[in-house]
Amino acid sequence: MLIKHAKYIISSPSFDKCPPPDKPEYAFIGRSNVGKSSLINMLTNNAKLAKTSGTPGKTQMINHFEITSAIEEKNAKEIKWYLVDLPGYGFAKVSIRSRRSWEQMIENYLRKRENLQMIFVLLDARHSPQKIDLEFLSKLDGWGLPITMIFTKADKETQAIVAKNVKHFLEAMRKTWQFLPQHFVSSAVKKMGRDKILGLIQESMSEEQE
Repeated sequence: MLIKHAKYIISSPSFDKCPPPDKPEYAFIGRSNVGKSSLINMLTNNAKLAKTSGTPGKTQMINHFEITSAIEEKNAKEIKWYLVDLPGYGFAKVSIRSRRSWEQMIENYLRKRENLQMIFVLLDARHSPQKIDLEFLSKLDGWGLPITMIFTKADKETQAIVAKNVKHFLEAMRKTWQFLPQHFVSSAVKKMGRDKILGLIQESMSEEQE
C-alpha cells in the first residue's frame, strides 16, 4: 500500500460526535506510553500527524485521520479511509471518574461504530505479559470484535528478548483462547512491520469491495 496523503480530521469526545461512517475505519489502541502516536506517524510517513508526548494519557478523545492510499504508485485507484487514534488505557494520571468516562467512550465507539474494520491493539515488546493487556484483549474478543496485535518498540531490546516476550504473551493467551489473533512485531524507529500492517489493511479493504 502506498500512502499518498494523511490529514487530521477531528477529535471527538464521544462516539456519536464522530464523522459519518462513510469510509473503512481502522482503530489503534494500547496501554498508555506504548508508542501509539509514533507508530501512526511511521505508518503514514508523517512525523507530525499524531502528536507524541512523554506524558502518558495525552490522547483523551477519538482522533480521526483521513488517509488517501493506492495499491501502486502509478495508474492505481485512490482509496480513502479513516485511521483512528484512541485514548490509551492503564496508567494515565487522571481521576477514577475521568477514567471511567474514557472507558465508556471507548466501549461505545468500539461496539457501535459500524464502519470499523479492525482494531489494532498495541503491546510493548519490552515487557513480559501484562494483566491489563490480556484482560483488554479478552474483553474485545468477548464483544466479537476483529483484533490484530502489534508488539511495539522492538528496537528497544535485543531480538532474543523481544521474541521471548512475544512468545510468553501468546502462551498466556492460549490458556483461555482457542484461536489467537494475528500479530506483528514493529519498530517506529526502524519502520519494522510497516509493510505488513499496511498490507493487512489493504487486504481488508479489498475484501470489503468484493
